[in-house]
Amino acid sequence: MHKPHKIFEALNRASSYLLDNGREEAAARILLQHTLGLSQAGLLASMRDDLNGASFEEYWRLVEQHAKGTPVQHLTGHEIFYGRKFSVNPDVLIPRPETEELVEEALALIQRHIPGPSPSIADIGTGSGIIAITMKLEMSSSKVTATDISQKALETAQINAGELKAEIDFKLGDLLDPLKGQKWDVILSNPPYIAYAEADAMSDSVKDFEPHSALFAEQEGLALYRKMMEDLPDRMNKPGIIGLEIGHLQGEAVEKMLKEAFPQAKVYCKKDINKNDRMVFCIIA
Repeated sequence: MHKPHKIFEALNRASSYLLDNGREEAAARILLQHTLGLSQAGLLASMRDDLNGASFEEYWRLVEQHAKGTPVQHLTGHEIFYGRKFSVNPDVLIPRPETEELVEEALALIQRHIPGPSPSIADIGTGSGIIAITMKLEMSSSKVTATDISQKALETAQINAGELKAEIDFKLGDLLDPLKGQKWDVILSNPPYIAYAEADAMSDSVKDFEPHSALFAEQEGLALYRKMMEDLPDRMNKPGIIGLEIGHLQGEAVEKMLKEAFPQAKVYCKKDINKNDRMVFCIIA
C-alpha cells in the first residue's frame, strides 16, 4: 500500500475506507487523534505535517480493526461521559450519551426532593462505574455505593474511580442483593434491557463485542426490572428517588411496575434527546 506523506492524506483515506465498509467516517479522526496523541484542535493544526511510516502502520491497523467491527472505544481504551474520561474494555458496556440524561435528571430531582447535603445513592449494575462515579463527583458530600454481578466489571469501575478520585463503596452481587439491611435516598440503574429477539437487528460492533450480560434480559427485556421491584420498597427511604434507564418501548411497562410497587409515589417517563422514552423516575414522598 502506498503510504501517505501527510496527516490529512491518511485521514481522508481512512474516512473513505470506513465509509466503504459501512462505518462512520468520524471514527477515522478519533483513531488518528489516539495514534498521534493529539486533541481535536491539535490534529486540525497538524493536518499538513508529515506522517511517519510507523505511525501510519499503527493507525491503519486500528482502522482495519474498526472496519471489521471492533468498537472505537475498545481500540482507544476509553470513552467520555459527562465530560470525564472513563476506561472501557470488553468486560463492560460502552457508556452512551443517553445515560448522561439519566444522571442529569437525577441530580435535579435530588436538589428538589432530598433534604440534607449528603444523600445516600446506590447504582445497581454499575458496569464501568459511570453513574456512581459521576454522581459522587457532581455531589461530593454524597455517599455512593455501586453493585455489579460481574467481578471484572467491578474491577474496571474501581480503576475508573481511582483515576477520577471518586470514593465509592463497590459491592459484588446480583442487583439489590448486596444492599440488604440498608435503606437509600436514591437508587439508580441502567440494567440490561434488550430483548433477545432484538439481537439480529443490532449493530455487529455492539452484538459481537460488548458483554451480552450487560445488554440482554429475558421477558422481552423486562426481567431485571421485575426482579428489582421485589426489593425496592424495602430499600428506599422517604423521601426517595428511583431512576431507571429503559428501552424505548418499555416506558409504559416499567411505569406500571413502579406504580404498583409505590402506589403513593409520583412516577413518570422521560424522553431522551432523540425523543425516545429512555428513563422512568419514581419520587417517593
